Amino acid sequence: MVTEQRDNKFRRVAAYRQAMTVVLENVHDPHNIGAVLRTCDCVGIQEIYVLYTDERLSEDRWKDFKVTSTGVKKWMHVHFFTDIDKCFKSVRDKYDKIFATHLDKNSNSIYNHDLSGSVAFLFGNEHEGVSENALKYADGNILIPQFGMVQSLNISVACAITLYESARQRINAGLYQSELMEDDTQRQEIYKHFLAKHK
Repeated sequence: MVTEQRDNKFRRVAAYRQAMTVVLENVHDPHNIGAVLRTCDCVGIQEIYVLYTDERLSEDRWKDFKVTSTGVKKWMHVHFFTDIDKCFKSVRDKYDKIFATHLDKNSNSIYNHDLSGSVAFLFGNEHEGVSENALKYADGNILIPQFGMVQSLNISVACAITLYESARQRINAGLYQSELMEDDTQRQEIYKHFLAKHK
């Protein structure tokens, strides 16, 4: 039984969902993945991609982030890949641009970049960052300006800053609609997903 209050929440959250996602490449700490998932939900992301090409990592590793994600995993879609080509083909089929969080001479600040479109954000692991192989699939590199002694942020923190800058731009562009439209097929499917998970 879905109460009217619960149903209204499902409709509202489905209406807020955005055309953006996150790709995590070889991020091995379940707590980081869980924290990323929570942030994704908060800014209106429905799905993330977990890519493990490191043979030391397995699908079982990312399944163990119940505490950090506080149940949000139930409502979202987590796509797991071990094949880099298949992963990015899946991402490219749904999103127009892929931006890597990678520091090089062509990197562009998140504050000077349009992040309001159909976009996937690629984050590398805690030590090596985004791999050279994964960078080949990116349309560009973005960075978070930093002014301290150590030019490094935790993966979950970097993801949160990036996603909230994207959310800020989307708010300014009026992309967060508060009402679920009957002809909005994608968001209607998300609403149905919420109902099924509730049951």
